[in-house]
Amino acid sequence: MSGQVLVALAVGIWAVGVSAREPMATLGDAALSVVQDVPGYNSWPMIQAAGGKLICAYSKGSAHTIDEGKRGVYARTSADGGKSWSPEVCVVNDPAVGEVTIGKGLDGQGAMLLWVRNWGKVRRHDLYRTTDGVTFEKIASPNLSPMPMQITDIFQVPGKGMMALWFAGDYREGPRNAWGLLTSADNGRTWIQRTVEKDLEKSDWPTEPSGVWLGDGRILVVARSEGNGPQFQITSTDSGATWKRVKTNITDVLQSTPSLLYDPESGRLWNCYYHRGARKLKRRIVDAAMIFDHPMAWPEPEVLAEGFEKRPYDAGNVNATILGGRHYMATYTGTEHDTATVVISVPVRPSGGQ
Repeated sequence: MSGQVLVALAVGIWAVGVSAREPMATLGDAALSVVQDVPGYNSWPMIQAAGGKLICAYSKGSAHTIDEGKRGVYARTSADGGKSWSPEVCVVNDPAVGEVTIGKGLDGQGAMLLWVRNWGKVRRHDLYRTTDGVTFEKIASPNLSPMPMQITDIFQVPGKGMMALWFAGDYREGPRNAWGLLTSADNGRTWIQRTVEKDLEKSDWPTEPSGVWLGDGRILVVARSEGNGPQFQITSTDSGATWKRVKTNITDVLQSTPSLLYDPESGRLWNCYYHRGARKLKRRIVDAAMIFDHPMAWPEPEVLAEGFEKRPYDAGNVNATILGGRHYMATYTGTEHDTATVVISVPVRPSGGQ
């Protein structure tokens, strides 16, 4: 056999291996589900368990940019734990703006709510509602000032209604950043905005926060830091009237977006995030009552999956939900113009384990 033939065979075998490789490699008993893997920048997914199935909404564009007119929001559903996904539906795709999924949650009737950012000549945030993951109804476009960069996941706070945290700023140095909360007492039709902190330096600015209600007036939030700093932990003991912000010992992050899951029966709290640069999807488990006052005591994480992206920022932004004894973590990974939206699932560990 000639050298040229051997080279051709080797190249062919290598190409088959590359094309057959999954977007991420799972570890242990974690499982991979590919939601969307077509040419383009399929990214920034939100996942929610609703009505006994998974609903995953994501944004499609041509690159890591939020304001291109061709960028829109789409969704798929899964009734079998991510083994298969329904045909794609378009939530919204207005050529005048770029649309990105930025937050999700449930309303009082158990329907999924989805925040969508519209960025272009017009800047606003719209809230959509769906009961089936197929038909989405826009129910709110609140008039906000300051205009948030994002509004994040929605959670229920007894006596207040629904709550979602927001952050605003321009990612530059200087005291120009803020964060706060939105509350709704009518299932998301109207919202009241409040600023908690403003005129923050970038190093003190908590972005892309994830919050959970722990009961007895307590809210716990974990937020991303811009730069190389650790994750923030923000707590309230009075249902969001006042807040305390501190840094944590979670330093294996590079501007990583966290997503919290809480089990009120066991009191366990999970912090899910993607370690950009290191290409690792991680999850930390902790007792919520303990960590509430001890933000420097987060235990070591477990690694659930590994990505293959060349640039750190072509992966990340984990968003998580729980269904049927499993955690489902939606994320994305790929190259600067071609990423896949995926879901990593793993069993909820028995008491005492991760």
